[in-house]
Amino acid sequence: MANARGPQSAAAVQYRKGVHVLLSYNTAGIQFETQSEAAYYHVKMNFTFDNAALESSRLLACFTQGSGFSFIFGPLGWLCVAIIVVGFSIAKLQKQESFRKLYDRAGNKIPHGPAPLPIVGSFPFLTHFPEVTLDKWTKKFGDLYSIWLGNQLFVIISSPQIAKDLMVTNGAVFSSRKEMFIKSQIVFAGRGITATPYNDRWRKHRRIATGWLNQKAVDSYTPVLDREATDMMIALYEASNNGENLFNPQPFAGRCSLNNMLTIVFGMRTDSVEHPMVKTALRLSREFMNCTGPMSNLVDFVPLLQYLPTQMRTRGRKLHQDLVDTYGGLINDTEQRMSRGEDVPECLSKTMLKARDEEQLDDLDMAITASAFMIGGVETTASIMQWFSALIPAYPQIQKRAQEELDRVVGRDRLPNVEDEARLPYVHAIVKEVERCHNPFWLGTPHVASEDFTYKGKFIPKDTVLVLNTWTMHHDEKRHPNPMEFDPDRYINDPLTASQSSNLVDPYERDHWMFGAGRRICPGMVVAEREIWLTISRLIWAFTLEQVPGHPIDLKEYDGLSGRSPVPFYIKLIPRHENVKKVLNAAWEKKGGRDGRTG
Repeated sequence: MANARGPQSAAAVQYRKGVHVLLSYNTAGIQFETQSEAAYYHVKMNFTFDNAALESSRLLACFTQGSGFSFIFGPLGWLCVAIIVVGFSIAKLQKQESFRKLYDRAGNKIPHGPAPLPIVGSFPFLTHFPEVTLDKWTKKFGDLYSIWLGNQLFVIISSPQIAKDLMVTNGAVFSSRKEMFIKSQIVFAGRGITATPYNDRWRKHRRIATGWLNQKAVDSYTPVLDREATDMMIALYEASNNGENLFNPQPFAGRCSLNNMLTIVFGMRTDSVEHPMVKTALRLSREFMNCTGPMSNLVDFVPLLQYLPTQMRTRGRKLHQDLVDTYGGLINDTEQRMSRGEDVPECLSKTMLKARDEEQLDDLDMAITASAFMIGGVETTASIMQWFSALIPAYPQIQKRAQEELDRVVGRDRLPNVEDEARLPYVHAIVKEVERCHNPFWLGTPHVASEDFTYKGKFIPKDTVLVLNTWTMHHDEKRHPNPMEFDPDRYINDPLTASQSSNLVDPYERDHWMFGAGRRICPGMVVAEREIWLTISRLIWAFTLEQVPGHPIDLKEYDGLSGRSPVPFYIKLIPRHENVKKVLNAAWEKKGGRDGRTG
């Protein structure tokens, strides 16, 4: 650091064997630097301040492979500087592991893992595509290893057998949730079913949610899913201009998923992708994915930062208010309609309003439960539809084989339906392969240990967070040869649904882990499967999806989100035969839609 603004002092220490730390400062600012002897990482932090105010800081990490990343703190003032200096002083005197119990009474140690950096742990290495870094560490440390993020111990699970042993067989120990500061406390305010610990409040919310997500409930509103899948096909037909137009199909998938959830939660729907609610709901969903996730931001893992006015905390508070205003407002609309004696369709908001006194639900309980439905129900299904549309144009032979199966089993005079799935094994396999290749939530929603537990000589302390690394499980070459290839034949002899497959005795026979595992498995799995099946099977039945020269499809995932979807892409949808228009119109009219939607 230049000493133009005053004399410089420095202190160098060996933080641990092979890891050296240099802290230098002058009147211009502070520089923190750490480097391993093996040159596995080299990290610098620079803090400059003027008139006792922190102006900027940047964390840069450069790997031996040449990749890098940056993490920027906003202007937090002299208090942040003081906290950092004190923190590094503590780190110099005491190893991070000493803050936690690392051994059980028998001397079993926590699973081995990468050495953490002071204060931040392994966080700097996980800010971009964390599943890829975790996969590399799996190859080095094995299928069960630990990492530190700030002061929080994580155990990473990369094996189906370990996942079953811990999350299913010992579900009583590993079914709670870590209350992540931003997601649990700020955005969801300690409510809802996805972010709360395993307690009476969670059971109450889960009981209400399950009433709308179990098999019986899904069967009752399958006509809604059928109608919206048909409407999506009609909207795509119109946008395609009989195969002439080049366009992005992603908003149509988003609106289809949104309409399904709006109907289930509020008894309403939108009539086009231009409806204001489409933009609002998808914006809220995307912001939620930006703000949350197992490893999304340092504020979750460094408690001192939770007391500072960080940008992420500000965004979380705004997102919370936007969710309450939007979805709480729709619940208020439902209540007003009920009070006026209107015929309100059966929906989640109506159920909650009627059970409000009995279940002791307040307005915030209902708003957050509705928000969780809307976010979880839209993002997963829309992402899978989008990934199918991005992947399949590059595989004309796969499309042709699936279309031949549909023509043979369904014919060209009607749309495929839920009952057809068992007789369409190749289309069924395509859906599973998309879900294997592009799980929207590679790291799922973490579980937490509610008590100390020792597994095969490895100690997992109480309050340890467990993360299911589905990236590694979905790309295991022993189970899935050539895992980076899109090959539906992997599943051609697998007739089970994902919900059925999740109950198999042998976890290595399970199709995929997109919906999680154990008692906290995704409660919306059945409805998501049905929605995805209807839309993908009908896309293949109605259109040939083509990539256009000069408009390559980028199959990269959005980085920095807890939920992954494709970056925007443009394709052509070519109607397969003359009957497409007639069948779509007839199906829409049968479902009570407007006459002649395709003109």
